[in-house]
Amino acid sequence: MAKWNIDPDHSVVAFSIKHMMVANLRGQFGKISGTIDFDPANQVRSSVAATIDVTSLTTTNKKRDEHLFGATDLFDISKYPEIVFKSARIEMTGGNKAKVTGDLTMHGVTRQVILDAEHFGPVKSPEDLGGETTIGFAATTSLNREDFGITWNMPIENGFLLGKEVQITLDIEADLVE
Repeated sequence: MAKWNIDPDHSVVAFSIKHMMVANLRGQFGKISGTIDFDPANQVRSSVAATIDVTSLTTTNKKRDEHLFGATDLFDISKYPEIVFKSARIEMTGGNKAKVTGDLTMHGVTRQVILDAEHFGPVKSPEDLGGETTIGFAATTSLNREDFGITWNMPIENGFLLGKEVQITLDIEADLVE
């Protein structure tokens, strides 16, 4: 089983949520760390443990980001500065695709989530770029933010300012630990 470190400079976790029930608001977390134990020959034995730094959140709107950081019914980063994921089970669904089941802890609440994932590589970078062996992972899931205690909302004419469902997309590069 090979151990891979998530490369924080080449990995991102993005999200999308309905805003005013008419458009999608997007944001991303730019700081993610963790390890992936990955065996291409027996992928169901693989595992992942990752931590997302909530302070790395950006929606490209400073006022909105400050609201997301501070409100106790939003991210409340002074109390909950990290989001943590630990896999529990991997089920191969064909080729390089899998369902990764694990525990996601956000805003002090832990819930089981299932990621639709796929892997790419490994590949070796050119020597003048470090010559590291790298593997890539992409994953998506959908979750109800209220299940994690992130409940802030405001009524508007056609419903609420924010949707409950959040679409999550992960693009991860990880380097082989030697």
